[in-house]
Amino acid sequence: MTIKTDNRHLYLQVIDRLKKDIDKGVYKEKERLPSEFELSRQLGISRATLREALRILEEENRIIRRHGVGTFVNAKPLFTSGIEQLYSVTDMIKMAGMEPGTIFLSSTNQSPTDEDRSRFSKTAEEEMIVIERVRTANGDPVVYCVDKVPAALMPASFTHKDGSMFSLLEENGNHFISHAVTHIEPVGFHEKISPVLECEPETALLVLKQLHFDDKDEPILFSLNYFRADRFNFHVVRKRV
Repeated sequence: MTIKTDNRHLYLQVIDRLKKDIDKGVYKEKERLPSEFELSRQLGISRATLREALRILEEENRIIRRHGVGTFVNAKPLFTSGIEQLYSVTDMIKMAGMEPGTIFLSSTNQSPTDEDRSRFSKTAEEEMIVIERVRTANGDPVVYCVDKVPAALMPASFTHKDGSMFSLLEENGNHFISHAVTHIEPVGFHEKISPVLECEPETALLVLKQLHFDDKDEPILFSLNYFRADRFNFHVVRKRV
């Protein structure tokens, strides 16, 4: 099981070897890896080399190290999407071949904040409807959603059973969402949201803050979506100009 030397740095060879073993199922998802002492002995490398390889694998989200417990294989993301493509959470779950669901938490009418007035300039003084929900995939919670819509734009047909806000606004409100401006922020354990999403203490969240515009370039929906980082993988295609 020892590493066969080639011209690359040894830690890079270790990374490739461990990735192959994980992909082959030698080490299964959420399974604890052997101790550093045992793994370095099996691979015929120093513990310093192994630690560098494990550090990079952790940065790539392939493993997770729990202090005082051990090193575990991370589950592969169930959902992957190009961030330049605008999909609803419902569509992302369907594209992964899973059944989308909704756990309704609350719906309240609030006075607009200063940020709301900045985002929704033409409806700045109107009340905002704030909806909090958990989106599920095959019954498992995967996304915590906070949606803000100017009250005047919210279809009267809205019910707590509605899933996609895109479909609701387009089919019942005649507002077609054409694009969105998105900001992505990684966060660690969230005292309120992480337990709702059944996250392990080490599981990070990806927060997508999105202001959606209709085909007339008017802002109609602001979404604050917390994605489990171990379940979702976002990528972007970048071109030289």
